[in-house]
Amino acid sequence: MRSETRVLLVSGLCGGLLAMASSCLAAAPYPTQPIRLIVPFAPGGGADANARRIAEPWSKALGQPIVVENKPGAGGTLGATFVAQAAHDGYTLLYATPGQQMTAPYLFKNLAYDPFKSLVPVGKLSVGANVLVVTKSLPVHSVQELVAYARAHPGKLGFASSGVGSTSHLAGELFKQKAGVDIFHVPYRGTGPARTDLMSGQVPMTIDTLSVYLPLIQSGDVRALGVSSLKRDPALPDLPAIAETLPGFEAVPVNYIAAPAGTPREVIDKLNTTLNQVINDPRVRNSFEKGTSLEGGTPQEMGELIVSEQAKWKALIEQAGIKPE
Repeated sequence: MRSETRVLLVSGLCGGLLAMASSCLAAAPYPTQPIRLIVPFAPGGGADANARRIAEPWSKALGQPIVVENKPGAGGTLGATFVAQAAHDGYTLLYATPGQQMTAPYLFKNLAYDPFKSLVPVGKLSVGANVLVVTKSLPVHSVQELVAYARAHPGKLGFASSGVGSTSHLAGELFKQKAGVDIFHVPYRGTGPARTDLMSGQVPMTIDTLSVYLPLIQSGDVRALGVSSLKRDPALPDLPAIAETLPGFEAVPVNYIAAPAGTPREVIDKLNTTLNQVINDPRVRNSFEKGTSLEGGTPQEMGELIVSEQAKWKALIEQAGIKPE
C-alpha cells in the first residue's frame, strides 16, 4: 500500500473515531458532572440547612454529586447574580428565597442581574411558616387583642425584623396594613439579635420563622398569637392563623430552585422530575424542621407564583414607603 494511501486511510479512521466519540459525548444524558447548588446566604442559616437536607437525596436521584456553595451578601442578590451569569447548562443552580426575584426588584436600584428574566424556575421546594409572637409582658393574648392594643396606643409598638426588606419586615408591614394600625419597624442584623431583644422585652413583637421561635413558644419565653399562613400549621395546631382575624393575611417565605435563563428545557424537566421525587420521599419530608412544608410542583406553577408574589410585594413596598437602596 502506498504511503499516501495509508496516511489517508489512517486519517479517515481517526476522523471517524473522533466523530463517533463526539457523537457519544453529545448524546450523553444530563447530568454527566457534579452540580453546584448556590445558597445566597451564610452557612448555618435556615436556607443553608434546607439546601443541604435536599442536596444528598437529590444527588442520588440524579446520579451526580450536588455541591452546596454559600455566596452570601446584599440580601441574597450576590448569589443570585453568580447563578444568573453562570453557563446555562444545568450545572449551576440557585437555592432561591423570596428576596432574589419576588422582592429584590423593588428594594434594590442597581441589581447586576434581571430578576424578571435572568433566572428561570426549576420547581418549588418548600413553604416555611412564620409566627406572630409578642413579649410576655405585653398584655395581649390574641391577634384581636393585639390589634385593639395597637389602636389604643398608636405609634407606641415596634415590630422587630431580621433586616430591611426581609420576610419578617414585609410581614410586619403587611400586618400594619391589614390591621390598620400605627406600629413601627425595628430592623436588626439577623433573626438572632431580634430574638434576643424580644425575649428581654426590648421590642414587643415580631412575625418571623416558626422553626426558630417554636422552642421559645413551647418554653413560655414568648407568647404566640398566630401563624402567617392562611391555614393553621401542624406544628401548632391549636394556634389560629392571623388570617382568621385579618382575612387574606399571608406572609410565608417560599423556597425554590432556579437556573440561569436559557437552560435547556430537557434539563429543567429532568431536574424538576427528580426534585419532586425527592420531595415526596417520606424520609426526606421527615428530615425537615417543623414549620416547613415541602410542596413541589411544575416549573410553570412556580413561575406563576413568582409573578403573583412580585405583584403583591411591589404594592406593599410602595404603600409602606420603603425606598430602594
